[in-house]
Amino acid sequence: MNIGELNDTALALVAPGKGILAADESTNTIKRRFDSIDVESTEQSRRNYREMLFRTAGVNEFISGVILYDETLRQRGADGTPIVSILQERGIIPGIKVDKSTNPLANTDGELITDGIDGLRDRLAEYHAIGARFSKWRAVITIGDGIPSQYCIDANAHMLGRFAALSQEAGLVPIVEPETLMDGDHTIERCYEVTLEALRSTYAELARQRVDLRGTLLKPNMVISGKDAAECADANEVAERTLDCLMRAVPAAVPGIVFLSGGQSDDEATENLHAISCAAQGMSAPWELSFSYGRGLQAAPLKAWAGSADNAETAQQEFYRRAKLTAAARRGEPASA
Repeated sequence: MNIGELNDTALALVAPGKGILAADESTNTIKRRFDSIDVESTEQSRRNYREMLFRTAGVNEFISGVILYDETLRQRGADGTPIVSILQERGIIPGIKVDKSTNPLANTDGELITDGIDGLRDRLAEYHAIGARFSKWRAVITIGDGIPSQYCIDANAHMLGRFAALSQEAGLVPIVEPETLMDGDHTIERCYEVTLEALRSTYAELARQRVDLRGTLLKPNMVISGKDAAECADANEVAERTLDCLMRAVPAAVPGIVFLSGGQSDDEATENLHAISCAAQGMSAPWELSFSYGRGLQAAPLKAWAGSADNAETAQQEFYRRAKLTAAARRGEPASA
């Protein structure tokens, strides 16, 4: 492990005014997205859509890295150029999602654990050889009656630690993602409690597994109300509680925090990021605060594309617009910038 190289990569991913595109949807997930626009999900249609996004002129002004799915990392564009090279030529860092599907956590009622540790060391070495320079693992924490249990939080934190240690061994910057889901009718106070405990457990586990935090990034949820909550907190409260939670749990050695959009609408994710960025400017936060959005960047261009090459230019314009707006929000600038 070369911590200098890992730290350089981590800092490049959270370079001022830039963020990460999460284009790592599994085959099942992207099928659901394509179903919403009546497009058949095939290897070629998936490649065409993602290549269209990656070739958007000027988007590298706002996008520092892209998280890819295994299939995409191995693909070539329509002209035969490797997808990895298409990104690298634009100064965009390729990354890879390495976790596999979630499954029920044994001896719990409705809680989940993320699979994918088996064979991970060899997969990481292969991904690095192909050209990936960072990796991502998502843990899922559900809020409900009597859950999450400490057992669930700790089990997922342990997996995140193992993933992070193996990633650094392979020369990849691990993006650690303990996501407290917004599904449910819980209050923002409950989200705060669970997120804080998940983060504390995660960093305790990273320390036990000797992960060098200087070569990592954190991808957390924002502290928000459940999507079915009777009362939803506004952006200012989201910012206040999110930053308070992070200040209490995330070590200063972490170079950056890249928020996930987590089921929020495009506008909501941008508005909350803007509020967080503005609030952080007055408190000297020790980390760069950025974004790693999937739907928050892709919903508009996906709809505009609708599976037709004739719509590619319009879809790219929508992607550029969403990336520009999100990058502006990251800088604490008005959404109209």
